[in-house]
Amino acid sequence: MARPRQTLLTRSRIIEAASALVDSEGLDALSTRRLATELGVQGPSLYNHFATKASIVDAVADAVIDQVDVSAFGTFPWNEALRRWARSYHAVLAAHPNVVPVLAQGPGRRPAALAMAEAVYGALVDAGWSYAQATHIGALMRYLVTGSSLGSFALGFDVDPDLYDRYPHLRHAPRLAEHHEAVDEGAFELGLDLLITGLTARYEMGTR
Repeated sequence: MARPRQTLLTRSRIIEAASALVDSEGLDALSTRRLATELGVQGPSLYNHFATKASIVDAVADAVIDQVDVSAFGTFPWNEALRRWARSYHAVLAAHPNVVPVLAQGPGRRPAALAMAEAVYGALVDAGWSYAQATHIGALMRYLVTGSSLGSFALGFDVDPDLYDRYPHLRHAPRLAEHHEAVDEGAFELGLDLLITGLTARYEMGTR
């Protein structure tokens, strides 16, 4: 009887399995041994595709960034393109919160992340922003998006109403948890709108 053929191990299969593991259990759950078990292979076979666990984490992070829509750049004016990109970026990170601490460190050598940075920076420079200001805007937008994805502001308050007897201005804080999605999304949208409005005003004044 012929031996059953082993499923071909590929980079894409490894990244897919690693991404699913990180999404469900977090970065600490990811190890080459655990990943090999999930894939039904021996640990050393992973090293034919990735030299280290860190390189797997990088690939997972880059796969997440590859989902961000940058098509608005070159299609819409710079400020509307920024808004559309930031919303897509925010939505992707909200779907993969466990990867955000890695992404917050910057693009490193990741192809998709560098391509995204190129799209944002290039569109700003092409619109007339100086190299320095384009750099600052790119950094500012990343701070907003990654910062808003690192954790929920609304879920950071205890639900015990007695705790706030000494803090009368926070008397409604226990209710934030049940409305956390609306609060957090509202805060992101407010911050994004203020940033775009402020940047547009500077642009129109010629402060670029």
